[in-house]
Amino acid sequence: MNPRISTVTANAEHSLTLAFKNGEIKRFDIRPYLNYPAFAPLQNIGFFQLAKADHGTVAWPQNIDFDPDTLYLDSQSVSDAHAA
Repeated sequence: MNPRISTVTANAEHSLTLAFKNGEIKRFDIRPYLNYPAFAPLQNIGFFQLAKADHGTVAWPQNIDFDPDTLYLDSQSVSDAHAA
């Protein structure tokens, strides 16, 4: 099982900054998912900004959420971007 999310920040460009319970910080781009009917409400940036950490994943009103394993495996490490 992959680490679960402890906090989330919704960014203006439809990405999420995720803090995982193992201490990792990652960024997840949701733009590839916005054309799926289940995620269409997230196209509205105001609604997207309602993201919250909920039971180890990210959730929005209307029972919209992401699989926590998808969030972990398909996100990019923020610390890698600052290393060098």
